Amino acid sequence: MTAVGSRGGAALLPIVLGPALAFTVSVLDPLVLSLNLPHVTRALHVPPQGVGLLGGAATLVMAASVLAAGRIGDAIGLKRLLMAGLIVVTVVDLLSTLSPGYGYLLAMRFLDGLGMTALLGVPLALLKVSVAPERRPVAIGLMMAVDVMLCGVTPTFAGWVVAAVGWRFLFLIAPVLCLVSLWLIARYVTESPVQQGRHLDVVGVALVGMILLALVVGLAAAQNGVSRPETWVPLSISALAALLFVLHARRAPDPVVDLALFRSAPFSVALCATLTLNLLIAGLSIVLGQFGSAVLALSPETIGLLYLPGTLLIAGAVILAGRLVGTCTPRPVMVTGLLIMAAGGLLLAGTAGPTMAVWLLVVATWSSNLGSVVASTSVSETVLSQAPEGRSGTVASVQMAFAVTGTALGPTVYLLLLNVFFHREWLADAKARGLSVARAEQAVDAVRSGMAHSPGSTVYDPNLLRQASGLNLGLDFAQSLRLTMLVVSVLPVAAAVAAYLLMPRRRQPRT
Repeated sequence: MTAVGSRGGAALLPIVLGPALAFTVSVLDPLVLSLNLPHVTRALHVPPQGVGLLGGAATLVMAASVLAAGRIGDAIGLKRLLMAGLIVVTVVDLLSTLSPGYGYLLAMRFLDGLGMTALLGVPLALLKVSVAPERRPVAIGLMMAVDVMLCGVTPTFAGWVVAAVGWRFLFLIAPVLCLVSLWLIARYVTESPVQQGRHLDVVGVALVGMILLALVVGLAAAQNGVSRPETWVPLSISALAALLFVLHARRAPDPVVDLALFRSAPFSVALCATLTLNLLIAGLSIVLGQFGSAVLALSPETIGLLYLPGTLLIAGAVILAGRLVGTCTPRPVMVTGLLIMAAGGLLLAGTAGPTMAVWLLVVATWSSNLGSVVASTSVSETVLSQAPEGRSGTVASVQMAFAVTGTALGPTVYLLLLNVFFHREWLADAKARGLSVARAEQAVDAVRSGMAHSPGSTVYDPNLLRQASGLNLGLDFAQSLRLTMLVVSVLPVAAAVAAYLLMPRRRQPRT
C-alpha cells in the first residue's frame, strides 16, 4: 500500500481516522477518569494520599516512556506498535471494570499508561508514511478535528452516564474507540520501514523521566517556599539529570534524542510552541475548576460544559488550518493560533470576578482551545517535516515528550502562581480592613482546611469564602486569577514572536 497522494478527502479520511481515534484515546482515557474521579474514589475507598497518584498514574508512565515508544516503533514498525498499544489499552480497560479495590485499579492505570504510550507520537508518525507530503497538513488537520470533536462531546456524555449507571462505565469508552481504530488501521494504514539493528537508549530514557518527575515535584513543593529542601533538592536533581542527559546524548552512538535536530530553528520553535500550548491548556482546566467552583459556585457538570460550545466551529477551524499550512507555510498558522490563545488568557485576566458572566468563561475557554488546536496543526507538520527517513517515530515522540511535559507542568505552574498572588491579595485585603496578619492567616487557614483535594487541583468551599473573618476572599481569589492569567499570557506571545522571526517565510520542500 502506498502513501495517499493527490486523492481527495474521501480517500484520506479512513487513513487518518484510525490513527486519529488512537491518539484521541490517549487524551480521553485520563480525562474522563479525572473528571469523574470522586465517584471512583468513594466507591473504592481510595485513601486521600492516593487520589492524586490514581488520577495521574497513566500520564506519568506516558511521560517517562514516550521517547522509548518512538524508538521501538522505528525498530519494529510503527503500525505494529500502535496496534499492540490499542490491544493493551482495550484489555486493561476491560479488566479495570472489574476493579475490586484501589490497589488493583492503580496497577491497571500503570499498565494502561504503558499501552497508551504507543498512542501518543506513533499516530502522527504514521501519517508521514501513509500520506504524501503535499496532503499531510490536511491529514493533520483532520486528526486534530477528530480529537476536538470527541474531547468536546465525550466528557459530558460520560458524566451523565456515570451518574445514571455507575463509574465502571468509564472504562468501556476507550475499548470501543480502540476496536474501531484497530480495524481502520489494519485495513487502511501503511506500515513504516523497519530500521534493523537499532537499540533502545535505556540511559537516555531514564534520564528524561528523572528530569520530568523531579521538575514536577520541585515546582509543586515551591508553593510552600523555594528555600525548603523539598523544593530545591528535586529541582537540583532535575537540573543535574538534564546536564547528564546532554552529555550522554553527545557521546551515545544512537541517543534517544538526536541533539542535532535542535540546530533547526523551526524544529526548536515548534517544540517550544507545543510545550507552551499544552502547559496553558492543562493549567486552564485547573483554573476553571477552582474559579468556577470557589467563586462562581458552578457545579462540576456546568464547568465541564464550558468546553462544549463551539466544538464544531473549532473542528472546522483546525481543518482549515491544515489546508492553510499545506498552501502556504506553518508560520502564519502557528503565529495566529498562539495569539488566539493569548487573547483567551487576556480576556480572563481582564474580566474574572465574583459576578463574572458565565458566557465570558465560555468565550475564554473556546479561544484557548481554538488557538491550541490551530497552532498544533502547524507544529506537527513542522516537526514531521524534519524527520529523517526511518526516524518518524522517534521525532514525533520528541514532540509528544514536550507536549506531555507541558501537560504535567501546567497545573503545577498555574497553582504556584495562583497561590503566590492569592497570598499577596489576602494580605492586602487584611491590611485595608485593619485586620492583623495573624487573624487573616487564621481565616485563610480555615478556608484551606475545608479544601477537597483532587489530582493536581484544590477546590475551595465557597461557603467558607464568605465566612472568612470579614475578608473578601472571593474577590481576592479572582484578582489572583487575573494576575496569573496576565503572566501566563506572555508565554504564547513570546512563542508567536519567535515563530514569526525564526520560521521560514517561504515553502520548504517537504519530506
